[in-house]
Amino acid sequence: MPMAMAKHILLKTEAEALKIKALLDKGEAFDKLAKKHSICPSGKKGGDLGEVRPGQMVGAIDQVIFKKPLKVIHGPIKSRFGYHLVQVYYRD
Repeated sequence: MPMAMAKHILLKTEAEALKIKALLDKGEAFDKLAKKHSICPSGKKGGDLGEVRPGQMVGAIDQVIFKKPLKVIHGPIKSRFGYHLVQVYYRD
């Protein structure tokens, strides 16, 4: 079964997600922004989700983690939890 390592920032609104994505695009550190802004418990770890396998995350996030290019910030992606910015840094 494939495995990937990803990090994300979860925000309440699309507007917040777009604002944080703009900061990331300017080179701000993902982990610092995750610690400061993410409403997910993973925010404390800089947004690190650790090892993820298909089906562990909500569908839209799963698609990004296993099908989209690595080391790119994807999003905002809407889920029932809010808006995610996702970066995949490893996939086997």
